[in-house]
Amino acid sequence: LAWGQVLSVGQGGGRGGSSMSVSSSMKAALQSPAPKLSLTEEESVRGGADASSDGSINLLGLSVTAQARAVFCMAVAMACHYLSYSLARPTTLALFTSSTVGFAHSPGAFPLAMACISPTSLLLLFIYTNMLDAKGPRKALRGTTLMCSLVLSTAAGLVAYLSKSDSTSNTWMVRTVVGALFVYRESYVQLLTSQYWSFICSTLTPSQGSTWFAPISGLTSVTSATAGLLVKTVIDSVGLTGAVAMAGVVLLFSILAAEQAYAISETYGFNPAAEHFAKKKKENESTTPIVKQNMISKATALFARVPTLWALFCEILAAQGLSTLLNVCFVAKLSTAVPEDDMRAGWMGKFYALINVVSCCLQFGVLPQAMSKIEPSLLWRVMPIIMATYLFYQSVQPSPSLYLVSGALFLFKTLEFSIRRMLDEMVYVPLDFESRFVGKEVIGVFGYRFGKSGMSLALSGLTSIFGNFGISQLSYLTTGASTIWLLCAWRLSTLVPTRAEAEEVYAKNKQEGSSLPKKGH
Repeated sequence: LAWGQVLSVGQGGGRGGSSMSVSSSMKAALQSPAPKLSLTEEESVRGGADASSDGSINLLGLSVTAQARAVFCMAVAMACHYLSYSLARPTTLALFTSSTVGFAHSPGAFPLAMACISPTSLLLLFIYTNMLDAKGPRKALRGTTLMCSLVLSTAAGLVAYLSKSDSTSNTWMVRTVVGALFVYRESYVQLLTSQYWSFICSTLTPSQGSTWFAPISGLTSVTSATAGLLVKTVIDSVGLTGAVAMAGVVLLFSILAAEQAYAISETYGFNPAAEHFAKKKKENESTTPIVKQNMISKATALFARVPTLWALFCEILAAQGLSTLLNVCFVAKLSTAVPEDDMRAGWMGKFYALINVVSCCLQFGVLPQAMSKIEPSLLWRVMPIIMATYLFYQSVQPSPSLYLVSGALFLFKTLEFSIRRMLDEMVYVPLDFESRFVGKEVIGVFGYRFGKSGMSLALSGLTSIFGNFGISQLSYLTTGASTIWLLCAWRLSTLVPTRAEAEEVYAKNKQEGSSLPKKGH
C-alpha cells in the first residue's frame, strides 16, 4: 500500500471534513492497488494465521490467542530491559558525577558526553541495520542484546579494577571508561526498546494498540519503579560498579522472553520477519541488479515516502532537545544540593521510581479508557502546551528550587513515559515492515539521541561564548525549547491518522496479505 500517499493528507491545507471521516485523498490512496509480494506456500505474511489454528489456549476460563501470548512475552522482555536500565541509569550517572572516578569538577564534561551520544547511536544503528538485513529481526534483537549486556558487565569490571589504584594513569583510564560507559548507556536504551515495540506494533491492530499500548508500557514502569526503589539497597550491598554489572546480567533474561515471542509468532504464521525474508527472496530471484542503499539513503527515501515519519523525526528532535536542557538543569541543581555520590544515586533512584509509579497509574487506570474517546492528534498538542506553561512559570522565578527544577523533569518524563510513548507506537501500527523496523530504529535511536546531542553541542557552544549558565538562564532556554516542541508536535498532529483512518488502512493491508498463500500448521 502506498502509505506515503495516505499520510500526506493534511500537508496542503489540512485533512478537511470531520475528524472521523476519511478524506478524499485517503480514499484515493486506499482504492489504489497495492504492490503484492509473491510468496510460496511455505511463507506467511503479517496477520496471515488462520482463525482455526491461531494457537489459542484456555487460561483460567479465558481464551488467550497466540498473538496475545507473543505480545505478552515481548512485553516481559521489554520489562526486563527496563529493569536492567533502571539499575544502570542512576549508577552510571553517579559514577559520572563522582569526585573520585568521575567528572564532578569538570562542568563541561556533561554537555560533551551528551554530544558524543549521537555518533555512538549512529554506530549502534549501523550495526543493527546490518544485522537486520543479513539475519532478520529475531537474530538482530538477540545479537544487540548480548552486545549491550557484555559492554555493561565488562565496563563495570574495568572501573572496579582500575579504581583500586590511585596512580595518575589509572585515574585517567578509569575516567575514560566511566565517560564511555555513561555515553553507551544513554545510547543503547532506544536501540533495544524500538525492537521490542516493532514486534508488538507488527502483531496488534490499531484498535488493540490504543487499548493495550499503555498497559504494556505500564509493565515497564512497574519494573523501572521497582528497580529505582531498590537502587540504594543494591548499591549498599555490591557498590556502584556491582550494580552496573548486575544490570548487564539482568538484561540477559530479556533474550529468553523475546525468543519465546518470536517462536510463537513463527509457529502460528504472524512472524513480522516473513515480510523481510519474502522481500529478500524476491531480490535474490530477480534478474534485475539490486542497488544496495546505505542507511542514510534508505532513511531519506523512507521519510520521503512516508511524510509522517519525517514529522515524527522532527518532533523527537525537538522533544529530546528539551529533555536535554531539563536534564542539565536537574543534574546541576542536584549536584550542589546533594553532593554525596551514594546519597545522590539513591535520591535519583527514588525520583525515577516516583515518575514510573505515576506513569503506571496513568497507563493502567486512565489511558486505556481515555484512548477510546480521545483522538491521538489532540494529545500530541496537549503535551507540549502543558510543558510550555510550567516552564514559563519556572523561568520567571528568581531562583528556582530543586523541587521546582526536578518537577519540570518529572512532568516531562511522566508525559513521555505514559502518553508520548503510546502515541509514538500508534503511528507505526498500520505501516509496512520497513517503516516499523528500519524507520522506527532511525527515529528511535538516531533521532532520539541526535536531539540530545544537538542540544548539548549548542549548549556547549553558548557556554564557550557566554560562560557557564545558571539555573535561571537555563530556565529561559527550556521555555524556548518547549515552544519549538509545540510547533513540531502541532505539525505532526495534522498528519497522524484518526483511529477510524488507521483501522481502515490496517484492514486494507491485512486483506491484501490474507489473499496470499499461507503456510499450513
